[in-house]
Amino acid sequence: MFRPGPALLCPRPHVRPGAPAQSGSPAAAVMRVLVRRCWGPRLVGGAVDRRPSPQRRALAGLGGSADGKDDRDARVREKPPWRVLFFGTDRFAREALRALHVARENKEEELIDRLEVVTVPSPSPKGLSVKQYAVQCQLPVYEWPDVGSGEFDVGVVASFGRLLSEALILKFPYGILNVHPSCLPRWRGPAPIIHTVLHGDVVTGVTIMQIRPKRFDIGPVLKQETIPVPPKSTAKELEAVLSRLGANMLISVLKNLPENLNNGRQQPTEGVTYAPKISAATSCIKWEEQTSEQIFRLYRAIGDIIPLQTLWMENTIKLLDLVEVNSPVLADPMLTRHAVIPGSVIYHKQSQILLVYCKDGWIGVRSVMLKKTLTATDFYNGYLHPWYQKNSQAQPSQCRFQTLRLPSKKKQEKKFVAVQQCIK
Repeated sequence: MFRPGPALLCPRPHVRPGAPAQSGSPAAAVMRVLVRRCWGPRLVGGAVDRRPSPQRRALAGLGGSADGKDDRDARVREKPPWRVLFFGTDRFAREALRALHVARENKEEELIDRLEVVTVPSPSPKGLSVKQYAVQCQLPVYEWPDVGSGEFDVGVVASFGRLLSEALILKFPYGILNVHPSCLPRWRGPAPIIHTVLHGDVVTGVTIMQIRPKRFDIGPVLKQETIPVPPKSTAKELEAVLSRLGANMLISVLKNLPENLNNGRQQPTEGVTYAPKISAATSCIKWEEQTSEQIFRLYRAIGDIIPLQTLWMENTIKLLDLVEVNSPVLADPMLTRHAVIPGSVIYHKQSQILLVYCKDGWIGVRSVMLKKTLTATDFYNGYLHPWYQKNSQAQPSQCRFQTLRLPSKKKQEKKFVAVQQCIK
């Protein structure tokens, strides 16, 4: 229930105790005037002014007081320059932060008045990309869950990976904006760019939306732009393109923030997909199940983060550099001389690559890691050739890569607990 502060308390007209005011009496008229002044809608030229305050627009759907006002209304800015608190972590977020910092330094346009940063703790002493940039630019930096104590007009989130509480969202008169690298509602969640590449999307984009508590990426869309996905681009390359697009869109939204918030549209209920975090198990190639195209998509999606993995003679091997196999190599008689099954591995001397058979054809591998980084030639000389010498009658299908089965998370946790108990 709304509780008026001291400044809103109205004087009570004098009414004789025990004598209720009649509807037509002078006391009743005075009462009605005072009540309207204290509690009624604002009047403009005799008509009710139903224009929502900036805070009411920002808090639409989040509750708040009956008329969208509280003791912060006096501090709400109707136009730039804005006071911004930025939440982010990685390279994608750094580009958005860079755009905000450049805008703050531009004294002619006066879009950003104050800029402070919240990031998450990192094992690296230097911190994540956002922290490095903030420190370099001498911006105030806080480590989550510390968000400082300053007053801000709007929050901005980009690749933060943490759910923000309703109480935190309500601290910002204009709410919190999210720079999300997908065309929402497609790929809600923490890894949209990876899933865009992994699933072979031909179109992607960036969405500027207003966040809501309790769930990721469900708020109203303020601005959305689409671009074609460059053929055979990696997630890292696509991230660079989308980060620049998102940074420009963010600045555009902030220039007309109240209007953009007022014109926000709800996301459609159709076409919702999710982009969960990628685990180490995702990097394990399933030779019998995955086509060459699926394996290359996987490589382009996560190869810069987690090398693809497989199993060879009970040894885990990381495949570092995958290449497509061209037609002359595929026409080599050595590929049709022997029966092959998914996972069969052959060294192709002319092109100096390892050829591995998957569900529907061959992929090429230029380098691997087995104890140390090895070229395809090194792997052949040190491992494949000696094996064939010992097993001269063996078929290539007997010397093959197999799907690596990583233990489940629960098993890993049990193993960790057991190790800890042994140490104690």
